[in-house]
Amino acid sequence: MAETPKTAAEMLDSINAAIYAIAVGGQSYKIGSRSLTRGDLKQLYAIKNDLMAQVASEKSTAFFGDCYVAVFDGR
Repeated sequence: MAETPKTAAEMLDSINAAIYAIAVGGQSYKIGSRSLTRGDLKQLYAIKNDLMAQVASEKSTAFFGDCYVAVFDGR
């Protein structure tokens, strides 16, 4: 059965949960002869940053909604 595509906000929640699981439970662990390594934190943070930008752009109606201009007059 095919899973419905998630929105960027839903994916961001999943990424945050994965980062939290690593922060609380550790990057990897071993039970008997089996070992489990969770996702790479560096990669999860990169995905999180991309998803945060997508969520911000979905909320913003301006063309450059996250850009600011500074004017320094009076030299």
